[in-house]
Amino acid sequence: MTSYLLTGFRNIISINWTKLSSCSFLWKKQEMALLQWEALSQQQVADLLHGTAEDVQSELTRILGFNSHQTCMKEAALLDYYVRGFWWAKEAGLTPTQVSFTMAVLHVLLDNIREKQMGLVENMMEFAKALAPACQSPASEENASSRFTTEEATALISYVKNSLFQKYRLYELLLSTPREEMLTSMERTIEVFGCQDALSPLEEGISTHLCSDIHKNEEAQVSDSLQPEEEEPFVRPE
Repeated sequence: MTSYLLTGFRNIISINWTKLSSCSFLWKKQEMALLQWEALSQQQVADLLHGTAEDVQSELTRILGFNSHQTCMKEAALLDYYVRGFWWAKEAGLTPTQVSFTMAVLHVLLDNIREKQMGLVENMMEFAKALAPACQSPASEENASSRFTTEEATALISYVKNSLFQKYRLYELLLSTPREEMLTSMERTIEVFGCQDALSPLEEGISTHLCSDIHKNEEAQVSDSLQPEEEEPFVRPE
């Protein structure tokens, strides 16, 4: 079983994301504890799921202590990261336990960049480890609502890929830049590149060429990492 798990971790970068959602290569007989976000209790999550986007932003601002998000670019980007994650989980119809898990995963992955300076590939492997217990069959019906179906896991994987992994270098720059350099009250020239969608706080204030190059490099790296291994063509026996 151990060698089977290690093989799965080594192959995580080369397998298809849909295959990852099944978590079959990480399955264990014993049921593992599901990661939960300690910043919010189950009841707080449940109450917040009935609130508006403004309610979510206000509560997360208070909990995370981002009181300077209107003047500090770093706090604005991080608050946007958490609010978008919570709202995505809500619109995906996840249960409070699943929402708490989603927020815990987003927090851990971000913390790995900030505290451990963890690279993209290693952080992707940490994501797979965290997702494993959320995908396995529950030992009792009571825990069934907290586990992710294949469709839910696939949706979560896609969201994390698009919101964090494909912008990984931007988050590395964000979390390594002193707070004083991101105060929007300072006089500075901000370059923006033309696009139909509004820029997120993460992308504001970064050089046009730098932001464009980072996006291209991250998308190429993630795309290459997630390509499924080529298989020999199947030949039906005569």
